[in-house]
Amino acid sequence: MVQYRLADSQASTKLVEELMIEFAARTGLSPVREVQNRYLWTDAFAVCNFLGLYRRTNDAAFRKLALLLGDQVHAILGRHRPDDRRSGWISGLGDEEGRLRPTAGGLRIGKAINERGPDDPFDDRLEWDRDGQYFHYLTRWMHALCRVSAATRDRTYRRWAAELAKTAHAAFAYVPFSGGRKRMYWKMSIDLSYPLVASMGQHDPVDGLIACMEIRAGSIGNSEGLPDLSPEISELGAICKEIDWTTDDPLGIGCLLSNAFRAAQMISTGALEDPGLPAALLEASRPGLDAFSKTKSLKAPAYRRLAFRELGLSIGLHALEKMRLLIEKSPGIFRNQHQVADRVEKLMRYAGLAEDIESFWLEPANREARAFREHLDINTVMLATSLAPDEYLRV
Repeated sequence: MVQYRLADSQASTKLVEELMIEFAARTGLSPVREVQNRYLWTDAFAVCNFLGLYRRTNDAAFRKLALLLGDQVHAILGRHRPDDRRSGWISGLGDEEGRLRPTAGGLRIGKAINERGPDDPFDDRLEWDRDGQYFHYLTRWMHALCRVSAATRDRTYRRWAAELAKTAHAAFAYVPFSGGRKRMYWKMSIDLSYPLVASMGQHDPVDGLIACMEIRAGSIGNSEGLPDLSPEISELGAICKEIDWTTDDPLGIGCLLSNAFRAAQMISTGALEDPGLPAALLEASRPGLDAFSKTKSLKAPAYRRLAFRELGLSIGLHALEKMRLLIEKSPGIFRNQHQVADRVEKLMRYAGLAEDIESFWLEPANREARAFREHLDINTVMLATSLAPDEYLRV
């Protein structure tokens, strides 16, 4: 393993290459194995990492790995599990049409155990290991597809992202029996026919809102054949107004910061007109970040820590740094410029936590801890994303 210095871009790229090549070999991506281990969240970050390496090195092999990974995800997670009585595409489409529309039925999580049946008893502990569909995983894949579309200039990937957005929203969003505003299920069955966990993920609506706006932003002026996401954007925006996004979970905080930067980028290009969204996301990040920084979580030994959750925060802090640069380079992009800039500066005092997190998990001994090895793929890929976050954070 190369010695890595945070200030050394060349060493950073080399380390990210090593981490991602090891991931590709371990999961059956390259060289291709008969059995491939695909997991939607991890693979969405991995696609962005491979595209980022392609952008940084101009090595077409990394672009090829990104496309191959996308094909594997669709072929495996877009179909029923090998241990399921059902077979074929989870959308119910025939084989050929399913290949042309691989996201029409959503995508499985990729958990080790098959989903709970509609009449099976609920087990809170076991549910974490059961398959199904998560909305916030689907939004990560929408983003990955948008990045592939931008890298290849192939609108097919953006069309798949749009179809996935339509499918996911139709299945996860619902009106409660008591009436009122729509809410969202947290987890759905593989075929999206019934909820597995009825409670709502705190950040699912804003994840969906940002993802749908990103899909639409990349289609402006060239949207022929793409589904209209205006109804989904409107409904998700309404749901967001009812939610307090504040959290002290490091991964959740990081996602808020990443979403704030994505929204800011879309405002800077004229693709988003809501100047209040970045400021609101930044403000929601502050209480949790204040609280998290006062805990001793980052002083704990490796066996008591979850790397991917911490790395989600470090990715978000890198997004904050990039947002600061965006404001400096493009003064006046926000109608509420002073408010946004002020909130960025208040949060920047925590920017050093990103280096603390990365340095800890770059120590080989810490990556040998059981807690890291038990989630090796997701931890490895998110470490690589934190070290080189540009492609993941780009819209």
